[in-house]
Amino acid sequence: MSTNVSRTMGQQAGRRSWAEPWKIKMVEPLRVVSRDQRTAALRGAGWNTFLLRSDDVYIDLLTDSGTNAMSDRQWAGLMLGDEAYAGGRNFYHLEETIQRRYGYRHVVPTHQGRGAEHLLSKSAIRPGQIVPGNMYFTTTRAHQELAGGTFTDVVIPEAHDAALHHPFKGNVDLAELAALIEREGAERIAYVSLAATVNMAGGQPVSMANVRALRELCRPHGIRIFLDATRLVENAFFIQEREEGYGDRSIADIVREFCGYTDGAWMSSKKDSLVNIGGWVAVDDEGLFEELRNLVVLYEGLHTYGGLAGRDMEAIAIGIEESLQDDYVRARIGQVRYLGALLTDWEIPIVQPVGGHAIFLDARAFYAHLPQDRFPAQTLAAELYLDSGIRAMERGIVSAGRDPVTGDHHRPNLELTRLTIPRRVYTQAHMDVVAESVKSVFDERTRAHGLRMVYEPRYLRFFQARFEPITG
Repeated sequence: MSTNVSRTMGQQAGRRSWAEPWKIKMVEPLRVVSRDQRTAALRGAGWNTFLLRSDDVYIDLLTDSGTNAMSDRQWAGLMLGDEAYAGGRNFYHLEETIQRRYGYRHVVPTHQGRGAEHLLSKSAIRPGQIVPGNMYFTTTRAHQELAGGTFTDVVIPEAHDAALHHPFKGNVDLAELAALIEREGAERIAYVSLAATVNMAGGQPVSMANVRALRELCRPHGIRIFLDATRLVENAFFIQEREEGYGDRSIADIVREFCGYTDGAWMSSKKDSLVNIGGWVAVDDEGLFEELRNLVVLYEGLHTYGGLAGRDMEAIAIGIEESLQDDYVRARIGQVRYLGALLTDWEIPIVQPVGGHAIFLDARAFYAHLPQDRFPAQTLAAELYLDSGIRAMERGIVSAGRDPVTGDHHRPNLELTRLTIPRRVYTQAHMDVVAESVKSVFDERTRAHGLRMVYEPRYLRFFQARFEPITG
């Protein structure tokens, strides 16, 4: 559907519009600060949008992590929090929900997704092992490296081409993985780290056929598959839409089948599960579970709360159920696609096809005159904020970090600026404002000179690095 049609809802005979499957019950006022105030704020933040104060932001598209709007049922669930230190009833509700909806036997709660990554990495990686995966994610790779592992990318080559239309860019390159196993030996493979969807590729999905074939490849070698299920609900939507045999299956059924081809999963509940904090790791293996349950006491909290209040576990359990509703998922991805259609009609370069949680601007194509060492994606995030107060985030060379051996930048093929859409938060009118700001910055793109990094933290530098503009 073209954007021109979508923006004139109902004006053409026969058109029937869709609407969000919820209504607004409470609002939070937004504040727009002046251009001079935005310039001062960005300078104070070292041209890093992560260091801006939220009070200085108009439309916040930094992340969809913990920024979602909870439902009335979730808010009511907070009142049912059992804050007992041990054995609170909310843990058992969460455990039963994960077992029923995702299918894993054993559940360990954590304060958020990276807590689960940490526990799994320490439990399942021996120093010197390799962790193949379908494109890195920042915190996941960091925990794998801190545990002594080496991440190896085995995503299909199509994932690295922003403009290419491919229905399942998140797929594992099975031939590449088979060659890696043959070359290194199965004992050197800690596990396969499978993300669904693949954030750094633009929110791109994995097909059911691919994960099924991955299971068949790994089984004879005794190699386990662990799933980043953070946005699995959105991945299931794309399977339902694009993969033969799944059009009549529910999102919930697709999620359960997908998980059945893996040995465990970790999740940041701050995304799909529609809450502001929380996560979990779940596995089938009894021995691995025993190690995870011991480590969670050291790093997070007792195994029946894992760093969470009882009320938060209750909200997660309710949010899991709400996230699996087909009409909700269609509306969630529909809003992302609405923004993508606006930008595509204006011939602004974005990752295609549009993914599930965000629009990824192709900063390499946006600023074709800037070398990657001038941080074009970081530059684009800064320019968007200056133009309108919209906060986006960098997903390129800054996020990729440095090679721990050579010390040089990792240089990803994709240099992206992410416009991440929180769930159930903004309206289509907000998306219009965002699109118009992107168009304004695009029209002035030749005036940008890029940034230089003036402060670089040791770990996950994109969170705290500081920059200054290059002039002339």
